[in-house]
Amino acid sequence: MSSRIVTVPNLLTVFRMALTPVFVSLLFYQKFLLALGAFVLAGITDGLDGLLARRFDQQSPLGRILDPIADKLMLVASFIVLSMKGVYPTPIPSHLPIPFWVTITVISRDVFILIGAAAINMVTGFRSFVPSLLGKISTVVQIVAVAIVMLSAQTGVGTGYYLPTVYAAVVALALLSGIHYIFFVSRRLNERP
Repeated sequence: MSSRIVTVPNLLTVFRMALTPVFVSLLFYQKFLLALGAFVLAGITDGLDGLLARRFDQQSPLGRILDPIADKLMLVASFIVLSMKGVYPTPIPSHLPIPFWVTITVISRDVFILIGAAAINMVTGFRSFVPSLLGKISTVVQIVAVAIVMLSAQTGVGTGYYLPTVYAAVVALALLSGIHYIFFVSRRLNERP
């Protein structure tokens, strides 16, 4: 049992979770390029843990639970901290911080999916929740948006031109993927024998 818990992929996932407070601290102290480095490192370890788990058959139930938690922990922390005016240098570049309505949309979608999955699991015992393509695209857009915001905070160049489009894309994909998830899970439930 312990050999399926203490695996390299699970250790990488735990490292990614431990990287979140470091990342948040770097943002708080306006070290945006270092924070971006920590964010990229988290992304690399995310890809690496999945690759190693599949390649060396080290997939585990714990890893399937921890991996999405680690991903959401980093993204939610990113959006919350980057929505605070205090983390940006003065004068604050235009269209920063991330508007609250963007952050609340991203977090609400994740909470909605989590509560919905838990409720469905408790009522029906259904556990085959897999991310949809639209959900994955939404997550990638959120990751890119966080990276763009950190670079924008560091450079302050042209933020009025591209940041509104970035925010609109994040919100639109969060809403679409949330709605799609409802239909996706409904179809999977109806396909059950």
